[in-house]
Amino acid sequence: MELTGRVDAEAAQAAGMDAGKLQALADILHDRYVAPGKLPHMHLLVSRDEQPIMSVHSGIARATGEPLAEDALYRIASMTKPVTSVAFMMLVEQGLVALDDPVTKILPEFADLAVGADGSGRMRRPMLMIDLLRHTSGLTYGLQRQTAIDARYRDLGLDEFQQKRGSDEFIAALAALPLEFSPGERWNYSVSTDVLGVVVERLGGLDLERCFQERIFDPLGMPDTFFELPEDRVERMTDAWQWGPDGTLSLYDRGARSGWRRPLRLRSGGGGLISSVADYHRFARMLLRGGELDGARLLKPETVAAMHANHLPGGADLSSLSSSMFSEADYAGVGFGLGFATDLRTREYYWGGVFSTFFFIDPAERLIGIFMTQHFPSSIHPVRRELRQGIRNAIIESRAD
Repeated sequence: MELTGRVDAEAAQAAGMDAGKLQALADILHDRYVAPGKLPHMHLLVSRDEQPIMSVHSGIARATGEPLAEDALYRIASMTKPVTSVAFMMLVEQGLVALDDPVTKILPEFADLAVGADGSGRMRRPMLMIDLLRHTSGLTYGLQRQTAIDARYRDLGLDEFQQKRGSDEFIAALAALPLEFSPGERWNYSVSTDVLGVVVERLGGLDLERCFQERIFDPLGMPDTFFELPEDRVERMTDAWQWGPDGTLSLYDRGARSGWRRPLRLRSGGGGLISSVADYHRFARMLLRGGELDGARLLKPETVAAMHANHLPGGADLSSLSSSMFSEADYAGVGFGLGFATDLRTREYYWGGVFSTFFFIDPAERLIGIFMTQHFPSSIHPVRRELRQGIRNAIIESRAD
């Protein structure tokens, strides 16, 4: 399957980017990963000053051989987390909640959480809202596969995209388990943002689907982003593949019969959304513009700036605070803000999903990169590092101070 689409050389030149290097990056990613079958497909969009200068795609959308289309739909998994974080920060701006509020103010079920595998420890301080945003809550993911607490998450299916529990039951199940550590003491990638989604629901009086639709997707003009796949979009939904120990791919979820078509009891603020490249680009543009797009203001510029600043205790990086085996980010020289990782050197902020989707925003260079594919898990191939470096290498005229 050939690479479709090319770099807009005129737009690249106007944006101070090297069109040849961008095209070479696209060719390399296609030849290295899609052509040999390491990834089923890819779509890479790069924009500067909000204007797309490259949009290329290749591979098959489904095992039945249909080529990937420009408007394909993807399970964006943890790229849902920044959306949930924006929804929460909108409530902060309304004065309904504060970053230093205890989580028990909204979720009283968390009043008496134990700490440690044997449940003998107690929290040294309450879990705060900021702990949910920056993953210092002490919660975990079963997919971490490190501790007895992780194993209990797996046994109870607390990581599942399509939860069998409603939001109240989900919180009750978490409250019955101990934390890995007392809040604020370490960083551990976790269901924190799913919990944050329940906080948003209880504060706003709307389920997360309606909240996102009315407060984020409709104002931003994102018609193809949702938790449940509508029947009239089924043909655009990609298959998702999973990597096997022998290096081959097998189907994880068929687009035509996707689990994302099922009615939901819990909308996962940590990983439940479907979206398109075009829609997520609009979301990223809103962030790059400081919380506003096409006259619709979601957040103040200072709020967005705070979100992508490093909020780890003591200004530390993930390598010094993380107890996580799995994350959607590297650790050294990487901080964490209110919903994103942030590169402490370049000030880029970014995140990805377990199906290998990824986005980054460089506010200094006015750059946005969005990469979509459907390959589980996301830790097999170093695509994210390669594309970030490749795009940065293509800068001719720097905008950074």
